[in-house]
Formats: sequence, C-alpha cells, structure tokens
Amino acid sequence: MNFLRGVMGGPSAGPQPSGADTIQKLCDRVASSTLLDDRRDAVRALKSLSKKYRLEVGIQAMEHLIHVLQTDRSDSEIIGYALDTLYNVISNDLEEEEQEENSAKQVDDLGSQFTEIFIKQQENVTLLLTLVEEFDFHVRWPGVKLLTSLLKQQGPQVQQIILVSPMGVSRLMDLLADSREVIRNDGVLLLQQLTKSNAAIQKIVAFENAFERLLDIITEEGNSDGGIVVEDCLLLLQNLLKNNNSNQNFFKEGSYIQRMKPWFEVGDDNCGWSAQKVTNLHLMLQLVRVLVSPTNPPGATSSCQKAMFHCGLLQQLCTILMATGVPADILTETINTVSEVIRGCQTNQDYFASVNAPSNPPRPAIVVLLMSMVNERQPFVLRCAVLYCFQCFLYKNQKGQGEIVSTLLPSTIDATGNSVSAGQLLCGGLFSTDSLSNWCAAVALAHALQENATLKEQLLRVQLATSIGNPPVSLLQQCTNILSQGDKIDRRGSKVQTRVGLLMLLCTWLSNCSIAVTHFLHNPANVPFLTGQIAENLGEEEQLVQGLCALLLGISIYYNDNSLENYRKEKLKQLIEKRIGRENFVEKLGFISKHELYSRAAQKPQPSFSSPDHMMFDHEFTKLVKELEGVISKAIYKSSEEDKKEEEVKKTLEQHDNIVTHYKKVIREQDQELEELKQRVNTLTSQNEQLQATVTQQVSQIQQHKDQYNLLKVQLGKDTQHHNSHGDTFQMNGIQTEEVSKLKEELEEWKNKHELLQGQLKEKDSVIEKLNSSQLEMGTTEQFSQTSKFGGLEHNNELQKSEVKALSEEKESLKQHLDSSSSTVAILQDEKSKLQREVAESKKEQDDLLVLLADQDQKISALKIKLKDLGVPVEDEDDTESGDQGDEDEDGDEEEQD
Repeated sequence: MNFLRGVMGGPSAGPQPSGADTIQKLCDRVASSTLLDDRRDAVRALKSLSKKYRLEVGIQAMEHLIHVLQTDRSDSEIIGYALDTLYNVISNDLEEEEQEENSAKQVDDLGSQFTEIFIKQQENVTLLLTLVEEFDFHVRWPGVKLLTSLLKQQGPQVQQIILVSPMGVSRLMDLLADSREVIRNDGVLLLQQLTKSNAAIQKIVAFENAFERLLDIITEEGNSDGGIVVEDCLLLLQNLLKNNNSNQNFFKEGSYIQRMKPWFEVGDDNCGWSAQKVTNLHLMLQLVRVLVSPTNPPGATSSCQKAMFHCGLLQQLCTILMATGVPADILTETINTVSEVIRGCQTNQDYFASVNAPSNPPRPAIVVLLMSMVNERQPFVLRCAVLYCFQCFLYKNQKGQGEIVSTLLPSTIDATGNSVSAGQLLCGGLFSTDSLSNWCAAVALAHALQENATLKEQLLRVQLATSIGNPPVSLLQQCTNILSQGDKIDRRGSKVQTRVGLLMLLCTWLSNCSIAVTHFLHNPANVPFLTGQIAENLGEEEQLVQGLCALLLGISIYYNDNSLENYRKEKLKQLIEKRIGRENFVEKLGFISKHELYSRAAQKPQPSFSSPDHMMFDHEFTKLVKELEGVISKAIYKSSEEDKKEEEVKKTLEQHDNIVTHYKKVIREQDQELEELKQRVNTLTSQNEQLQATVTQQVSQIQQHKDQYNLLKVQLGKDTQHHNSHGDTFQMNGIQTEEVSKLKEELEEWKNKHELLQGQLKEKDSVIEKLNSSQLEMGTTEQFSQTSKFGGLEHNNELQKSEVKALSEEKESLKQHLDSSSSTVAILQDEKSKLQREVAESKKEQDDLLVLLADQDQKISALKIKLKDLGVPVEDEDDTESGDQGDEDEDGDEEEQD
C-alpha cells in the first residue's frame, strides 16, 4: 500500500472528488453483490470511468477486477468489461486531450507501475493466457489487447512468465488462425511484442509454423500492395529472423525464400506508389538483407545467397534496379539489398556482371550505377549505395577485379569512344572537381586492387593524357600530382576528403607490392612531400592527412626491396629521424586509428554516413591500417643490421612461402583428386552394395533352383552323370522304364490272346450258323408216318440241341473273357498314354531347369568377375562343387552296384 500511496501522491488535503466516491461504491458492489447482473453493471460503470479516472480505478478496482476474471468466467460479458477496464488502466494509449494534460513521463510511469502490480502475481498472466484461448469475441479481443499492453510496459518480465507457462507461446500462436481479422491482426501485434529481443521465444514461435502463417497472410493481403497488416507481418518476420541463426536456417530449409520472390514482381507502370506500398517494399527488402547480412555466419549467408539466385529472387531485384519510375528510397534500398545478395558469392557476382540496363545501346548495370556514383547531382545516400554495391561486387572476386582493371589498360580501351567503360568512369571521378566523386572513385579503385598483387602491377601500365601536347603520365604519378597540389585546385566539398581518398588508394596500391613502391619512390618529389606533410604542425582536420602520409611513407619502407640506391630502407629511416623524429612519426601514424570516423567505419562494411563531410574511411582500409600500424612502428626503430637480418628472414620466408605455396597447390590438387577419388569410391561402394545385393539375390535364386533340381533328381531317381550318359536308365515320377517295358509285353500278350479268342469265337460262330441252317431245313420237310423213322429223327434232334446249347454257353464265356481282355487292354493303353505324357512333361521341365541353371551360372560368373575387379575377395566354389560332384558320382556307383 505504500506504493499505492506514493502513486496517489499522499493523502488529499481537501475533499475528494465525487468520481473517487463513485469508484469506491462501484468497487464495493463488485466485491459484495451476490447478483451477477449487479456485478456486471458495476464493472461496466468502472469501465466507463477508467479513462478519465485512470489512477483511481487502477488503485481501487484492480484487485476486484482480477477477482472477477477468476470467479465469473461463465459470463463472457462481465469478463469483457473487466478486461477492457484493466486495459484502459494499464495502457498508455490515451486520448490527445489527455496527453496534453499529462506529461509523457508520468503516463509511462503510471502504465509501467500498474503493469508491475498486475504481473507481481504470475497467476494473473497465466489466467490471462487462458482467457485469450476463449473463442468468444468479447473475451478474446480485449484479452489480446491487455496482454499486448503488458508486454509493452514490462516486456522481459512478461516474456519470462509466458515462457515458463505450459503451452504459453503455443496458445498465442492460435491467434494467427482466427478467422476474425481484427483478432488475427491484433494477434500479430501481440507476437511482435512477445518476440522482441528474446531468442528462445523466437525459436518457439518459428517452430510453431509462424513463417507459413505469416507468409500466407501477406499473400492474402496482396503482398507489397497490401495494407498495414502486411507491414505488421513483415515487422514480426524481422523479429524472428534478425540475429537468430537458428530461425534463419529454418527459414531457408523450409523453402520460404522462394515465397519471397512474388513480393518484388513490380509491374511496368511504376507511377503513383502509395506510401504504404513504399513502406511494405522497404521492409521486404530489409528482410532479404537480414538473411544475407555480412554479420551472419559465412556459411549461412552463402546458402541463402545461392537459394536467392536459384529461385530467381536476385533476378527480380535486378529488374527493379533497372526499372524506371521507382521511388528513390526504394531504389537505394534495392541497391543495398542486391549488394549483400552478391557479396562474396561468385555465382551471383557473375550474374550481376551480365545484367544490362534497358538502354540503346544496352549498357552493363555496373556502368550505369557508376555513372550515378560519380554524378554529383544524385542523392548522397544513392551514391553511397552504389559504392557499396561496387565494393560487394569486387569482394573476393578476382575475376571481377580483373575485368574492371582491364578497362583501364591500353589494349582494351575503346578507341572509338562510342561507349564508356567502368575504368573510364572511375578515372573521371578520381580527377573531377567534386571531392565526393574523388573519394568514391578512389575507394572503388582501391577495392579493385584489394589483395591482388597481379592487378597492382598491371595498373602501373595505365597512362593518362592530361592535356593536349603534353606526354601522358602514369595513373600513379597523376594521383601523387593531385595529392601534392592540394589546396591549389578549386573543388566543391571537403578538400581533405579528396586527399584522404587518394592516400587510401595509394596505401592499398603500394601495400605488399614492391614494384609499385619502387615506381612511387622513383618520382623524386614524392618522399619530400610526405616528410613535409608529416613534419608540419597542422590543425585537427589536417592531422588525419598527416597520419595517412605517415602510413604511406611507412609502407614505402616496409615493402621496399632496396632496388633504388637513394631510397633504400636505411636512408629513408635516417631521413625520418632527421626531419621528423621517430617518436613524432609514430605519434602521427597513430592519429588514424584514434579518429572517431575510423572507429565508425570499422564497425560494418556498408558505407553509412550521416553527411558527406563524415565520409572519410572505408571499412576494408581500416583492416589494412590495423594490420600495418604495428609492423611499421617496429620497422622504424630497427637498425641496419636488424634490417639485413630481416631481409634474410624475409627471403627465407619468401622461399618458404613459395615452397608452402607450391605444397598448397600440390595439396589442393591432391585434395581435389582425393575428393574425386572419394566420390568414385562412394560410387563404387554404392555399385558394390548393389552388386552384393544382386549376388545375394542370385545366390538365393540359385539355391532355390538347386533345391528344386535336387528334388527332381530324387523324384527322377537319377543324377547328373546318368543324364549326361544317354545309355543309362532314368526314373520319372517313381516309375521305372523296365516296368513300362513289362507292361508293353503284357499288353502284347493280351493282344495275342485277344486275337486268339477272336479266332475261336469266329469258328464257334460258324459252327452255330451251320447248325441253325440245318435245323431250319429240317423244319420244312414232311413228317414221316412211320413210327420208327420219327423216333430216330427225334433222337438226333435232341443230340443237336444239346450240342448247340453247349456251344452257346461256351460262346458266352468267350464273349465275357473277350470283354474283360478288351477292358484290360483299354486300361493299359490309357496308363501307357498317361505315362508317355508324364515322361514328356518331365523331360521338358528338366530341359528348362538345365537352361535356367546354365543362365544362373553365367550370371554368377559375370558377377564374380565384377566383384574381383572391384577388389572384393570372392571364394571359388569350383573345388567344393567338384567335391560334391565326386560324392554324387560315388553315390551313383553304389546305386548301380545295388
């Protein structure tokens, strides 16, 4: 309560306003009333008073409102009123007239203090998370707004509570799927506050499918043509991706970079860009830069750069770059974005070099951009962006450096003058009367020489025609001439800026290039100029020039190969000792790194200056100063003996470096060969595994066929030797051919018997026919009247009848015997046909098996040969098979003996 008393400002001296009494009565009704309607009316009244009497409602009603949230959850209306009231108390989004009455500081303090009271009990935030899950609009929407306000006031504390709350972040992610746009949009704002500067929550939100949902919303809203909702989604995406390598990798692996391409599909008609579209596109470009920022891990940046090229995003950005009618700030940011997409990526740099502007005749994009850089009428930020783009194009790109320098060499200059080259533009900017153009051109040319000794030597060949009738002078000489003329040339802008730019170019050119040092020292005016500049006591603005002159002279000593007798190392050091003093020289050299603008430039690669006057140092040059400042200071104090020793050491080191370079080359080649061999081994291993699998499968199949073959051998009752010798007998389906022969003989016997019986039957039939005919003849004669004759004939008739009867019985017996024989013959013929068919089928199956075994043997032989070629040991089974064959032969001999 002491805190509340402090907020109230102590006890009131006079009578309290009526509003405070009303609030107290309403709080009592909320606390004591048993009817829900009464409590609801009281909370509604508190809500209406909460904006005007924010302090009083916050102090007296907060506890009661929290109690309502805990106990009256069944009534969405009273919960909505309570949440709205708490939002009005905690939020600092006041009406304009209220802001006039209260100072901003008091407002901020009040919201922060009430938030601190609310979150002191972590259960209150957990309760609020539960209410946000409610689908009822009157509960969910004010709950989202209240939680957003809490995060604005006490972000880290509320983030921590939500983070430790079970499924706290996941509950809030459901807001993005709400079909009601106002809740979804406010949910985006809530997640913006939730993800600020908290990597753990950022990761959880990302893995809760935030990227997919946000990109869907951006697409639904019309990409860059969308409203403020698109802006809010882009700001949330920046929170999730900026300085979060895990989320950046997840974004890339999820193929979400490809979904960014439609954002930059700008039509031909670029007139009338709305302010919201400019804002949206600006944020989209910044999001691309987040993924390829030079401060990201190199591997992550490189993979994103490659993905942007393969999906066509870089090509789309270059289209905007060369389009007409694009607003200046969008064009500037697009140049910066393209710069970082191509920086250090050879594929992207090569593509950028091939881009042409839609002009007649077509000009390379690099040339068009350089024309803007050296044009003093262009905006300062645009010129800085072009310089950054040129630097990124040349970063770790020796091929690009060579192409730029080649446009300055005599053999490649276009004599007709029909087209302007990059080299000509740089020289024109280097010697113009605009100091900013001088500085930009000098830095750009220095980047063309960065860490490339070959090009430093080639640039010494460049000759310039200064005026008609005068002989040409070298580029190096012209730079030193302009440097020595100093104040004599009338320039627009800072004269110090021009001299600083030229000195940075000369320091970069001469460093680690003894031939360039020799050319520089060959001009007798250069060393006196440098010593004179260093020795003078100039103002603070000129001290920077003195420091750079000391650095250039130090480089001329450190990288001196003593080829010029008058400018050997020892003589130059004696000159410094005599005219400047070693301590004074080192002090002047230290002016560079102590300068404020040096520290700013050393922070990041992009040239970022608040005004043209602050454009003094280049980021890459700060690295050179850091590298050389110490070694030059030591070199000044070394004696001649130490120099000789150092020279010997240098020579030894050079030899060693040459050896190391040679071995590096050998190792590189060996690494390449090793990599190729590894790939080949992987390929062969894969083939080997496939062949092994094939062999295993074939062996399994062969084993199956062997088993089938052995089973057939058992069924046929013969082995391979019996099959090869056609004179031996073989068994088929358990029936011997001897049995077949016996059956054939029995069949022949039955046939003979059958024919014999047929003959006998025919003979009997003829006898019966004769008897029948004689009986018929007897029946047609007259009967004898004499008793003696009749009795004799009757006796003969009886004898005939008995004989006929016997013959008929014998005939029936023979018929039955014949039918039985015919049936037996038919059965034997059927069995014979059946056996013949089975023998033919068995022969066919055996022939098929033999063909299949022959094919399998050929495949096994081929596979064994491949495995032997691959170096896989293969066991020769010939001995084993021959042993098995011998066993089979012995078994066959034993069977024959049996």
